[in-house]
Amino acid sequence: MRIVVIGTSGSGKSTMAASIGAHFGLPVVELDEINWQPNWTALCQTDLPEFLRRVDAATSGESWVAAGNYTMARHIVWARAQHLVWLDYPKAVVIRRVIQRSFRRAIRHEVIWGNNRETFREWLEPGHPIRWAWKTWHTTRALTINRLAEPSSAHLVVTQVKQPEDAKKVVPRLAALMQIAVAS
Repeated sequence: MRIVVIGTSGSGKSTMAASIGAHFGLPVVELDEINWQPNWTALCQTDLPEFLRRVDAATSGESWVAAGNYTMARHIVWARAQHLVWLDYPKAVVIRRVIQRSFRRAIRHEVIWGNNRETFREWLEPGHPIRWAWKTWHTTRALTINRLAEPSSAHLVVTQVKQPEDAKKVVPRLAALMQIAVAS
């Protein structure tokens, strides 16, 4: 089973991927963990071939669940995935979640990818997740709709989750789809 979880920054991709991974015993591939190096250095910007090599290696196995939206790696991840879970929440939900997450990380000094930490000072930077989610929500959603309509995405079994309360239904839906696949 190979599953990719996508959605705007702050939508809950990592949480959903961890839940799916735990339920099915799948390794979880965090594309942010591959990308973010110490001092918030983005590997996809500083060494794209290395970023793609790492994504390729991480998704070369028979089973995994990947969380992330990296356009430059989509041709690798989506081509290998069998299922795509799209966390397509309203903008207000995403913004509330990303603010809560950033606040929690800054208050607790949580260490995240590449041994980095979010600070309140970073909230003013254009690339901060709060500002990024606000700025890109509409375009990310439109691009996802277009990408899912492409022939190269036709093999994906798509589960679109439009409300947070529907997230609880994703694992049972995937389990049912797996039973159908095994039975046929």
